[in-house]
Amino acid sequence: MTQHSTNEYRPSRRCMLQSSAVGFGHLALAALLQKDSVAAGKTLPQPPQHFTPRAKRVIFLFMKGGPSHMDTFDYKPKLQEDDGKELPFDKPRVQFAPTGKLLGSPWKFKQYGESGLHVSELFPHVAQRIDDLCVLNSVHGTNAAHGGALLKLHTGSDAFVRPSMGAWVNYGLGSENENLPGFLTICPTLAHGGVKNWGSAFLPAACQGVPLGVASKPSLEANVKYIKNQKWSKDLQRSQIDLLNSMNRQHLERSGPESALDARIESFELAFKMQTEMPIVQDLSQETEATKSLYGLDNTITEDFGRQCLMARRFSERGVRFIQVTHSDSLVQWDQHGNLREGHSKNALEVDKPIAGLLTDLKQRGLLDETLVLWGGEFGRTPTAQGKNGRDHNPEGFTMWMAGGGVKPGIRYGATDDYGYYAMENKMHIHDVHATLLALLGLEHERLTYRYAGRDFRLTDVAGHVHEEIFA
Repeated sequence: MTQHSTNEYRPSRRCMLQSSAVGFGHLALAALLQKDSVAAGKTLPQPPQHFTPRAKRVIFLFMKGGPSHMDTFDYKPKLQEDDGKELPFDKPRVQFAPTGKLLGSPWKFKQYGESGLHVSELFPHVAQRIDDLCVLNSVHGTNAAHGGALLKLHTGSDAFVRPSMGAWVNYGLGSENENLPGFLTICPTLAHGGVKNWGSAFLPAACQGVPLGVASKPSLEANVKYIKNQKWSKDLQRSQIDLLNSMNRQHLERSGPESALDARIESFELAFKMQTEMPIVQDLSQETEATKSLYGLDNTITEDFGRQCLMARRFSERGVRFIQVTHSDSLVQWDQHGNLREGHSKNALEVDKPIAGLLTDLKQRGLLDETLVLWGGEFGRTPTAQGKNGRDHNPEGFTMWMAGGGVKPGIRYGATDDYGYYAMENKMHIHDVHATLLALLGLEHERLTYRYAGRDFRLTDVAGHVHEEIFA
């Protein structure tokens, strides 16, 4: 560039062409995104959804480790009858570890509600909400290892760094509240993919999830650090940010658009705005004792996960688009290769009442119809025994469930075989789950794309089928 004695900035012809070319590209892109996708930055207008949405937001209740479907929401009387016998068909070609004979469930199942769906005695409180659930008994994936399966569930890929589904939703719809992030993950696990499970990869950095706490620490510590500035007043902070932003924008004008700097400007703005609203949302003292009890905050066993679920409700009603709540710990998780009874009993006891409380609270507040609640883990477990009393990883067929957000309540969709090993009827691959979730939010998964490294990427890669049969 040429610098004149007057100190007036004059871009070179090359710099001007670079900047203007990108600028023209953004103008063209904005027009295309009205039909195909969402603007990468807030400088572009937010386009409407591809079709009428059934849900406005998502709460994902992630059970890390892989809960056993045939011990929770996939009743298999044949498995009980043939306990101790050999599996009468071939096991998968690729298995995580050797397993033996069939292992019947240690828990009894009962039918609940007007729907008459079967639920294990592990979940007596969720069973009372069964008429709100759309139970997906035919989900399947492609990876039998935790790391790959977690990435597949969260990003659609078990081998490459890809944006997480929360980041795609945030990219597609943004937050309804400019003072809060569009994507929050409460007490996420740092294992098996870690930050990649809530990252934005090549999407704009502002789309990534904002973590509150970690799975290895109590949810009471799941706070935003430095949310209160004891040293400087808000007016002074506002002046500092305005000065910093003006300097950054001058740099952008000279050098052309830079996604990293754009994201930094947005992060400064959001951090400043969060000081006002975030402490209010996380202040659970505003809730009644009855509400706290509903979520199990009055019990040492349920209070930790109950606090996460209550925060999820408070964030969702304030317009956060995607909230993930993770149940995990460093010892047991849902990964019972041995001692199935003790491990699953402990885990279910911790989450059963809080989950039922969340569903009840959302419904009482008129929020369930517009909030899609998704429950599940990265895979299920084998109907065959590992050791004397355990189950191995099983991505070939497992259960997730949805509630609210435009899905049919009180139904069972899809099925595994008589023992629960393979998805057989109305099979839903993880890509199908993602495609269906996006469709409920009004987004066509094949049109929600982002061009990177010479190709158009999407959450569902080159697959994905929307299962409209579960739509209300």
